[in-house]
Amino acid sequence: MTAQVAEEIAELDINDIKVVSAEVIDRALSTIDSALAQMVRRELVSADEVSDLLLDVRNLLTTAVRG
Repeated sequence: MTAQVAEEIAELDINDIKVVSAEVIDRALSTIDSALAQMVRRELVSADEVSDLLLDVRNLLTTAVRG
């Protein structure tokens, strides 16, 4: 999988690269940290909860790139 990611990165054009603000990255990290703190206390985490977390982070980053 790492080789596949490396290939995709190598194929990126400089115009495809977007800069995301530090504020958005901080918000994304805060979202991740908060969710991880809740999940660590539990033995099982549903796929729905993990999907929700990933979608929240994706939405934060997508909004920043488009905004």
